Amino acid sequence: MLQCVFLLSDSGEVMVEKQMTAHRVDRGICGWFWDYVLAHAAGDASKVVVSPTHYLFQVYRNGVTFLACTQVEMPPLLAIEFLLRVADVLTDYLGDLNEDIIKDNFVLVYQILDEMMDNGFPLTTEPNILKEMIAPPNIVSKMLNVVTGKSSNLGNKLPDAAASFVPWRTTVVKDASNEVYVNIVEELDACVNREGALVKCEAYGKIQVNSSLPGVPELTLSFSNPTIINDVRFHPCVRFRPWESNQILSFVPPDGQFELMSYRVKKLKTIPIYVKPQLTSDSGNCRVNVMVGIKNDPGKPIDSITVQFRLPPLIASADLTANYGTVDILADQTCLWTIGQIPKDKAPSLSGNLRLEEGLTHLHTFPTFEVKFKIMGVALSGLQIDKLEVKNTPNAPYKGFRAQTQAGRYEVRS
Repeated sequence: MLQCVFLLSDSGEVMVEKQMTAHRVDRGICGWFWDYVLAHAAGDASKVVVSPTHYLFQVYRNGVTFLACTQVEMPPLLAIEFLLRVADVLTDYLGDLNEDIIKDNFVLVYQILDEMMDNGFPLTTEPNILKEMIAPPNIVSKMLNVVTGKSSNLGNKLPDAAASFVPWRTTVVKDASNEVYVNIVEELDACVNREGALVKCEAYGKIQVNSSLPGVPELTLSFSNPTIINDVRFHPCVRFRPWESNQILSFVPPDGQFELMSYRVKKLKTIPIYVKPQLTSDSGNCRVNVMVGIKNDPGKPIDSITVQFRLPPLIASADLTANYGTVDILADQTCLWTIGQIPKDKAPSLSGNLRLEEGLTHLHTFPTFEVKFKIMGVALSGLQIDKLEVKNTPNAPYKGFRAQTQAGRYEVRS
């Protein structure tokens, strides 16, 4: 049972406070939590924190920290999943999340939190039902609120879907175009050591669906190689028994865009891009040479390639140039090398010199290189969709499939 939910800004300011039960949680717990965050700034703070008086659960999204508090023992995943659902719903309502948007829509955020939880327990978490209860903001509603002096978007009646056996789907789908699109979106995490050996490589993926189907359709999605999938997490619409027995996704989809499932693929053996850094220092100088190229061709263009690293401490000046792309030294002493696509006629390289501060002869701390890229049309985990069957629709729908891979925490040690 959650007793209170706070929304904190990047500076630790309490933007929204929603007490969920009769037991009032003092706002001072946020000060204790923020001190904990600052003390663990070097690494990722734990999602579950035990304070002297409360159990705390936190989720960070686009500069906003969602913090839940309780004094009773409860499943941690329940609290974290609820906070993730709150963040997803607010993003769906407001289009984006940041400090200014939360403050400008304070009343709406408070109303959504009030409907999503009842006396400390999750109640209504489906966006379709919430949008029938609380109208999303638009220019017309904002103008009417200013003219009439009202600030509430609450509806006058309970949505029909609240009593439905598929509460994630509206009872009447308007303007259904009889189409369904399935996207595989993956992030590749990799770590390469100083010798160039691949230490770790994993893919974190999501199956995103955009459904515009009439009636109450029944969908069945199967994969060519489902055995590679680990750590799956499903949308509530997925029936668990078909997946458990045959690894088939059977579901009645919500209308519109939603995340059907997330997964992880472990122990991948190949990476698409190599980065070879060489740093040698003597006599107060450090010579830098970095080469980038394609290691395993995925069969699709690799776009939006960037390589960045933080300049080591005690660097007096930096003179770095590249034979392809642009090099920028940012205000936080990060060197950003923007490549874009790798040309066919030459391998991009960055070279230059780092001047150490007076009195230093050798560089003792070597940077870690972070690589970003995007590949459209391929899932590097190897996951492939076998077929998608659609039933209970008056006509055969149009089906679209797409895949995309981008870099997550892709690091190369030097």
